Amino acid sequence: MRELCDTFKLTSDSSRVRILMLLSRKELCVCQLMGVLGMAQPLVSRNLSLLYKAGFLKDRKDGKMVFYRLKRGLPKPLSCLMMVLRTCLKENETLKKDLKSLSDCTEFQKKTGRCDMKSLMQYMKKNLKAANR
Repeated sequence: MRELCDTFKLTSDSSRVRILMLLSRKELCVCQLMGVLGMAQPLVSRNLSLLYKAGFLKDRKDGKMVFYRLKRGLPKPLSCLMMVLRTCLKENETLKKDLKSLSDCTEFQKKTGRCDMKSLMQYMKKNLKAANR
């Protein structure tokens, strides 16, 4: 029971839930998550560490970059919780915005061939201004 309560505590934070929802769609690195979520690197890294230790995530290193994704074959309590989150957040506006930002981030990286936070943020701000016109 203690493990289940700890898992619910872990997912009571909206930042961690947003990270889980993004990683359930696609493998991402810390800088991509920073750009999509608009969070500082220490906060993203801390949340990834907690989710990793809880058994939600798998990581992969590619040079200096570390990529994270939702682990396949999650234990039943974690997979059930992910199913509940996906169902409940299907129409959530914050998640829709995160997915749009993820799409923009992916487009930026395809065009530039890099993961540079400063350039990514400028690109996303430019696209946001264009979309609001």
